[in-house]
Amino acid sequence: MFAVMISLRRTLPLLLAVCIAFGAGPASAGGATRPIVVELYTSQGCSSCPPADALLGRLAQRPGVIAITLPITYWDMLGWKDTLATETNTRRQKSYATAMGHGGVYTPQIVIDGVQDVVGSRAANVEAAIAQRRAMISNAWAVAMARADAVRAVADAVRAESAGQTVTADMPAAMAPVASVTPVAPPQPPHGAEPFVPVALSESPQEMHVELGAAPGAHNATVWMFHLRSAVAVNIPAGENEGHTITYHNVVGDLKAIGVYKGRALTLTLPRAAMTGMPHDGVAVIVQEDGYGHIVGAAYVSRPDFYAQQ
Repeated sequence: MFAVMISLRRTLPLLLAVCIAFGAGPASAGGATRPIVVELYTSQGCSSCPPADALLGRLAQRPGVIAITLPITYWDMLGWKDTLATETNTRRQKSYATAMGHGGVYTPQIVIDGVQDVVGSRAANVEAAIAQRRAMISNAWAVAMARADAVRAVADAVRAESAGQTVTADMPAAMAPVASVTPVAPPQPPHGAEPFVPVALSESPQEMHVELGAAPGAHNATVWMFHLRSAVAVNIPAGENEGHTITYHNVVGDLKAIGVYKGRALTLTLPRAAMTGMPHDGVAVIVQEDGYGHIVGAAYVSRPDFYAQQ
């Protein structure tokens, strides 16, 4: 049994802000999970890429993973021009190389959540990197929730003190209403925890809505939209893969930045006219710090109503 000091009342606004920041969001959506984004940089002219292409196809079927294929252009000189490659994809891979401090680019390269790159044909290494990233996110969220639980306990004590009561171990959590709470900026997440940006997508024949929830600690993140083709089979009559037919999965036909996220809730509405590009039957939206840094939010919708007719 202990008495709560009156000075705690002054900390209540900040404490409640912490509770709100960490208590509402991913936990209310069913836990500390969000999709892991796996990007494969590949080429039809790369003889070592088919195993990575097949692996990406398997990952594309896995719950909790958004797996996408980004064909690049710089191997077109090897005797076959990649029919799916774009300069936009190539620039994105080169931007990752700069951000990660690499001296150059290569295929097949898999980039996981903007954090780590792995040789795409080494399935065991790719699986280990995905598992490591998922554990990192889950552990960070566990730290955040433990901090939130501690803060809630103090907030309950402050409520009890405000009502002139003494806190005991068996006292109910909700002790007394608080007259007013001064709004404060959300605090940074605890050490080791990354921002978690809730992303929700909804569409109609006329437009798509992208809803981004508030996330403490997020700043200057780019919101990217990928238009995807779920499966594209390509017969390759020349080059290093001559004579092979390879199926590519979740192929990026169009990629663009659609907004900047600074930690506050944000809604983006895109009209049908903004969905022009290669035919697609899926859309992925990711939120990525500093353009090519850590991915802190992602969502995917398949066969949207604004499907571009071929």
